[in-house]
Amino acid sequence: MTATAAGPAVDARGLVKVFERGRRTFWQRLRGEPDRRERFHAVDGIDLRVERGEIFGLLGPNGAGKTTTMKMLATLLIPTSGTISVLGIDVLARPRDVRARLGAMLSGERSLYWKLTARENLEYFAALYHVPPRQTRARIDDALTSVKLLDRADDYVERYSTGMRQRLALARALLPDPPLVILDEPTVGLDPQAARDLRARVRELRSQGRTVLLTTHYMEEADQLCDSVAIIDHGRIVALDTPGALKR
Repeated sequence: MTATAAGPAVDARGLVKVFERGRRTFWQRLRGEPDRRERFHAVDGIDLRVERGEIFGLLGPNGAGKTTTMKMLATLLIPTSGTISVLGIDVLARPRDVRARLGAMLSGERSLYWKLTARENLEYFAALYHVPPRQTRARIDDALTSVKLLDRADDYVERYSTGMRQRLALARALLPDPPLVILDEPTVGLDPQAARDLRARVRELRSQGRTVLLTTHYMEEADQLCDSVAIIDHGRIVALDTPGALKR
């Protein structure tokens, strides 16, 4: 993991993401129907500062702009306007350098190969992440150990429960040994025990000195995990404080 440096882990200023919806289909264009495209602000002027070594939560309902924000921080979406610095690096100017320093587990992604074992999956992703071959086995063992799956490393992923797959996705995010980990609704769809197990793994990330940025729509989860919480609604931050202060 990269050594600790000065400055925040994440510093976003005036972050905006606008999507267009209502674009005409081919047949509508052929019939000469007018273009009724509308501009939709998924994220509307967010300022966000995440300190190194903390667990920061972005709390809000579905459609509030949480996932869009995470994708911009992870270099998967380009902001319409605004600036983002991740670990002191300009996301827009140096996206590859940012990607090399963060691990991400995004909501709704299906990036595990169910016909492969857990170890085979991680060997594949280690190659994609350019993990040095001499370090690959140790990195994989460390990642699997951190999510309590080392004893199931040679089982096929199709035999895993939903909770085990989520933990394996977290192990994949840890392969680059990132100082920053982005988790988008990591416990969604999990049963209570699986959710508790995953939260325990997230706490361990902080104890390892990593920064964690996660989204959730569960206030209880934010209260249990986070040092700081920002509440987002309709693409805007409406409150920002510690979980205890937000509950008062």
